[in-house]
Amino acid sequence: MTVPLGGVALTEHAAVYEALSAAGFTDFWSSEVNGTDAFTPLTLASIWQPQARLGTAIAPVFTRGPALLAMTAAALAEAAPGRFQLGIGASSPVVAGDWNAAEFTKPFARSRDMLRFLKAALAGEVIDETYETFRVRRFRLERPPAVPPQILLAALRPGMLKLAATEADGVILNWLAATDVAQVLNEAKTGKPDFDIVARIFVCPTEDREYARTVGRRLIAAYLTVPAYLEFHRWLGREPVLGQLREAWATGDRRAALAAIPDEVVDELIVHGSPQECRAHVARYAEAGVTVPVMALLPTPELQEDATALGRIITGLGR
Repeated sequence: MTVPLGGVALTEHAAVYEALSAAGFTDFWSSEVNGTDAFTPLTLASIWQPQARLGTAIAPVFTRGPALLAMTAAALAEAAPGRFQLGIGASSPVVAGDWNAAEFTKPFARSRDMLRFLKAALAGEVIDETYETFRVRRFRLERPPAVPPQILLAALRPGMLKLAATEADGVILNWLAATDVAQVLNEAKTGKPDFDIVARIFVCPTEDREYARTVGRRLIAAYLTVPAYLEFHRWLGREPVLGQLREAWATGDRRAALAAIPDEVVDELIVHGSPQECRAHVARYAEAGVTVPVMALLPTPELQEDATALGRIITGLGR
């Protein structure tokens, strides 16, 4: 499950983590956009649920310097030895540039350079090297973790997917349908036996189909007009379907943009229905080759009307 859950204070997440574990969830994965940072919710989980696996999906490679990212990851790896996976990725021009005053240039090279730096740093090596996108002089972690975390790379298109397959310990996927997994994994072929394939899957567990599609359309319009995701879905073959969305969005006609997204696209990209239907849909990702399907819970009418519904939904989505 993606954590933290919206509308629940971090101080109240001990009960959330306990309920998720009781329902059969083995992993807690965080993200880093404009809510919490990626590491604090996992640090709390490492103490409250000492058996859970933890992962970031993702920590952006532009918003922290190389040494700080290595130190932050090393600290969590020390707190949760053998249970933490560090997921990194380029993020977006808005997150990196508009919000964090970083220069979002050469995202592929920056991701590759940070991946190589982190592998060496977390192994306890002294690094004195000029990479294409940054220079590190005589840095060594004072507290390298006894069990270095696996490093996973967020990837969408062939170049980054191949980089993940050759140099990372796994790949993180986002905003794809279960039917897209085969095409993506064809570009991320690797002979590594423990190569993890993580996919964030947006789940709206309600049988109010129109509500779920309305929420889904808003998310799809917001994400699939970002250049990286737009190119990703062009590559996946959705240009004929999403062309009208892109054109309406570019002219500022948000209503027309939302209306241009067909129900079939929403139903492919947003898991919705009863908890049992949601579980069956998520299972299709696993059947297609995803080894770590990570649900990202979206608000539902039930949750808005009755806070106690959260426990029922978690139980229904779990075992």
